Amino acid sequence: MKVTALAAQTPEAVRAALAARGWEGQPAWFAAVGIQALVVLIEDITEAEREALVHWAAKSGVDVLTGTGWALVAGSTSRIAPLARYDRAPAELARLAPALGRLLAARAEPARAWAIRGAELSLETPVIIGILNVTPDSFSDGGHLPSADAAIEHGSRLMADGCRLLDVGGESTRPGAAAVPVKEEIARVVPVIAGLAKRGVGPISVDTRKAEVARAALDAGAAVINDVSGLRFDTGLTALARDAQAGVILMHMRGTPDTMYGHVAAEVAAELGATAERAERAGVARERIVLDPGFGFAKTATQNLRLLDELATIVALGYPVAVGLSRKRFLGAATGRPVEDRDRATAVGCALAWERGARLFRVHDVALTREALALASATTNPT
Repeated sequence: MKVTALAAQTPEAVRAALAARGWEGQPAWFAAVGIQALVVLIEDITEAEREALVHWAAKSGVDVLTGTGWALVAGSTSRIAPLARYDRAPAELARLAPALGRLLAARAEPARAWAIRGAELSLETPVIIGILNVTPDSFSDGGHLPSADAAIEHGSRLMADGCRLLDVGGESTRPGAAAVPVKEEIARVVPVIAGLAKRGVGPISVDTRKAEVARAALDAGAAVINDVSGLRFDTGLTALARDAQAGVILMHMRGTPDTMYGHVAAEVAAELGATAERAERAGVARERIVLDPGFGFAKTATQNLRLLDELATIVALGYPVAVGLSRKRFLGAATGRPVEDRDRATAVGCALAWERGARLFRVHDVALTREALALASATTNPT
């Protein structure tokens, strides 16, 4: 008799073991996902629902930790999955089925493409988003590109280095940065976007909170709106994104760096989920939405590191996830490196984020990040 421990952190290990023993591809993958460990936090439950869940878990071999109004359920995905079925779950737990069903579906079949204006980006391999700031005061590269021509040349180099989307921004989001008037922001970004589009360099995203700027950028050739406010700053931006059929990146930001989180990943996930639901109710198609947990935005170094480690909680919402780690202060807190020497840490952070389910990565140094992600993705999608 021979006993071998398989790598528990990835379903790929089980899939490969089954495939080597004659299982076909899709059944092997679904079985591998099914026996993966799953931990689900259920909140806002009644006392009757809590008691029903405890009784069900005792019979099903699932662990439950519980308190007033909440329960934490842990076990293999296949053992927890019956709670998502009305014909298998106790009648007292019928209210749980829709939300759990959505979570399990996203886990088994994650999004494999992102629909942007006029195109689609595959998420089967990492999507690197090259940062193209045309601002005098961005935190790490302000004033680096003094003219539209310089920005266009830099954008072309970023694409040659391996990025698949260029993100052009004309207003700094660093703490304390002054707001930029709409006309000035348009004057900064539109010539760059138009010049890149004329060269056939792209696709292109515009990093803005303002509908008027986004409209001008889309007219100039942009295909994505990247809004750090999550469509909260300008109410006209949602309708514009919907009508233009643009891709949208919705970022999380709440309060100030002193904002307290009880459990940062769970709270960011809840708020991002609500943001995405509002966008969908307003007519933005689900397949056009990407979520960004907002690393570095009103979060402490410790909160950012916890959020990176628990990124799978954001991924479980079922939308593609983008991360903007590039040169952020929390990387300096972890490595001791100054802002101009954080590209290696950025690349490592992106590799960790890929392993936790992120698929889009917004960075300054595309070439270095591309190498890190090439290795990380090769381990999860071996050829």
